[in-house]
Amino acid sequence: MTKNSNVTTNQKSPLEGGLRGAIYTKTGDKGSTSLIGGKRVEKCCDRLESYGTIDELNAHIGLVFDVCNNEEIRAILSGVQHNLFTIGAQLACEDAEKFRLSTIDAQQIELLEQTIDTYTSALPQLKEFILPAGHPAATQCHVARTVCRRAERCIVKLSETATIDATIVMYINRLSDFLFVLARKILCDNGLSEITWKM
Repeated sequence: MTKNSNVTTNQKSPLEGGLRGAIYTKTGDKGSTSLIGGKRVEKCCDRLESYGTIDELNAHIGLVFDVCNNEEIRAILSGVQHNLFTIGAQLACEDAEKFRLSTIDAQQIELLEQTIDTYTSALPQLKEFILPAGHPAATQCHVARTVCRRAERCIVKLSETATIDATIVMYINRLSDFLFVLARKILCDNGLSEITWKM
């Protein structure tokens, strides 16, 4: 049985039971892979580039999680990682509604916005461009932010030829803003000054 907040169905999820067996299948040795639902596509296609970049982003978020010692931030990052898995599954399927895949909703976007507003209110006003440096955790936030922006570009490109849930782009856009603010917060919490761009 597959469940999300809106539906309950007896249809088996395409993700259930798919992680057992050999790690290597050899089915992708000629440069193609299967989407959720079984359709074969080239590994260089826009859809693969999109959810592959989301996977890359998730790994970078994981590194921020690992180097951060603030439990409140770690809880938020953990939620982000779960949401990115949801987005990756959505992007790996040409008909997410048919397969009853979980979705990102406005509540998750609002959580990021509220966190951004809370953190920003406690930070110095930003008057200059800042360099992505100053503390390992903060710099890793910037690495994740740039990958997040790339993921956004990939998804927008995909949306030119495929139907993409608009909340996905909104969430990824807001996530990059969150990562920028989080980098600033980490510096501030560690008593470190931001390094400004000397024009």
